[in-house]
Amino acid sequence: MAKIVIAGCGDIGRRIADLAASRGTPATGIVRSGESCEALQKAGHACLQMDFGDAPLPPVDVDGCDLLYLAPPPRSGETDPLIGNFLDAMQGQPRRFLYLSTTGVYGDADGGWIDETTPVDARAGRAKRRLDAERRVAEVAEARGFDHLIIRVPGIYGPERLPLAKIRDRQPVLEASIAPFTNRIHEDDLAAIALDLLVTGESGEIYNVTDGNPSTMTEYFQTVARYAGLEPLPEIDMQAAERQLSAGMLSYLRESRKISNAKLMRTIGMPLRYPTLTDGLEAIFGKPS
Repeated sequence: MAKIVIAGCGDIGRRIADLAASRGTPATGIVRSGESCEALQKAGHACLQMDFGDAPLPPVDVDGCDLLYLAPPPRSGETDPLIGNFLDAMQGQPRRFLYLSTTGVYGDADGGWIDETTPVDARAGRAKRRLDAERRVAEVAEARGFDHLIIRVPGIYGPERLPLAKIRDRQPVLEASIAPFTNRIHEDDLAAIALDLLVTGESGEIYNVTDGNPSTMTEYFQTVARYAGLEPLPEIDMQAAERQLSAGMLSYLRESRKISNAKLMRTIGMPLRYPTLTDGLEAIFGKPS
């Protein structure tokens, strides 16, 4: 495998870098803060420090590298100029460019199943920004002639990525019968899949990186509570939710979809370590009492 460059090398990026290093492939992380850069260096990885909002950026040598762009877009607007700044700064030709997007670009499917052939219908600002970034990557890759992949990722969970604070605070959830469907992937599976797709994925393709076992958002919260040994959360109707829940949470409740990972599983050369939520939670908490 070619040398790896990870733009936006946060927690998932560090997992990818560690996994690549364990296989003998060096990784360089690009981060914004000195603290993040120091953490990468302590873990044995090379680091570049820059803020993608500071255009024009200094040149970034990516020639012959496998490049993973994991940095989030801005917090507002409908476009992602940050990735545009990075694409402008790239020097040389990457071997492959993998962009991490969101399954939110599909919008609301009213609880139905969708796959990579489903037309996008981005409604939330965060999804529109990701879709803009996808298009920028595809356009630049086509113009310059390098391979690119898009992975669309739902909610990521792991030991430090669970809603335990909300559960302990007894924040209510929607009644189970009206709760939207959500999808997820364990952080370790995401890191392993990203590396695998650099080898097995086809250029220009989109892959939904999910465990393929959706559940309602209410089931997710209540299952986490059960495994963590916490009391079940109170369930409320939509009218009460509109009064009590944040605008951000309500935006998630207004979209419901089940995402197929059939294309992903046909492509990657490995099984998922955590194919279901219960597999992931048992690894964290053990079996519930």
